Amino acid sequence: MEKPYFSIVIVNYNAGEMLSNVMSALTEQTFQDFEVVVIDNHSTDGSWQATENTTFPCHLVRLEHNIGFAAANNLAIAQHIHADWVFLLNPDAYPESNCLAIMAKNIAQTPDVDCFACTLIDAYNPTQLDGIGDKYHVSGLHWRHGHGSPRSATPTQPKEVFSACAAAAVYRTTTFQQLGGFDASYFAYSEDVDLGFRLRLAGGISLLLPDAKVHHVGSGTTGKGSDFSIYHGHRNLTWTFIKNVPTPLIFFLLPIHLVMTLYMALRFATIGHFKLYVQAKKDALKQLGPQLVQRKKIQRTRTCSCHDLLRMMSWLPRSLCTK
Repeated sequence: MEKPYFSIVIVNYNAGEMLSNVMSALTEQTFQDFEVVVIDNHSTDGSWQATENTTFPCHLVRLEHNIGFAAANNLAIAQHIHADWVFLLNPDAYPESNCLAIMAKNIAQTPDVDCFACTLIDAYNPTQLDGIGDKYHVSGLHWRHGHGSPRSATPTQPKEVFSACAAAAVYRTTTFQQLGGFDASYFAYSEDVDLGFRLRLAGGISLLLPDAKVHHVGSGTTGKGSDFSIYHGHRNLTWTFIKNVPTPLIFFLLPIHLVMTLYMALRFATIGHFKLYVQAKKDALKQLGPQLVQRKKIQRTRTCSCHDLLRMMSWLPRSLCTK
């Protein structure tokens, strides 16, 4: 087989009909120079059968246990893909028919960019955005920018964002590998922000492609606001901050991070998730050793200035962050 332009990696875990919907969306792409690798994290619902009889090259890897979103993507990229560009796609994310064509065009026009973010549209309410790249707050909180905003809020031109949401993101394969891929200890959640942060520290950027549209269900397999998402999201949030914030900034931003941590504890106490939140923070601190080892490596190779990093961070609360 000739080397394809894109390798599309989908990590599946009990996605049900959603994986079939992804396969249908890929069949309809106007740009067909791609292969698909599906890593099935020991699904029990038979959803992996959607990979059979596709009109495009599709390789299924079924695992004997669930190794997590981060590790499964790393496995696919290390052992099973062939393209120079890897398109990470969630099983609940459905690209519009011209999505791959638009990405290929922009890759050719911006050869110095190593990561591209797609415009995510709410799959249940197509008049609203699900996200146009990730925002990173000076406190360490992060979120999908534009989530819940009208589609008219989409930029008209490609725009630099802090990081790309890996529900639908394209990375140069060699860059992904040189950065060490996702942090497998995260299991799931925040691994894309962490990777985007490391890419930025190494001198790279992430670019939003407004016209590369993907309809996203969001937390289609883990559940929005589930114990799983709260625990992993807030444990991993701490690790991302500790690993990546440069030394000249960490003493300045750490008090803000601690205030945010206490605020979130109070917020979760009001909705009955205080113990879960505290456990996430306890486990983050208990397992901090390996993250500090990674921090040394990351900071040793940093080329991004603190000024440029702060320029891309958000200083406003999420409710006021419209730009």
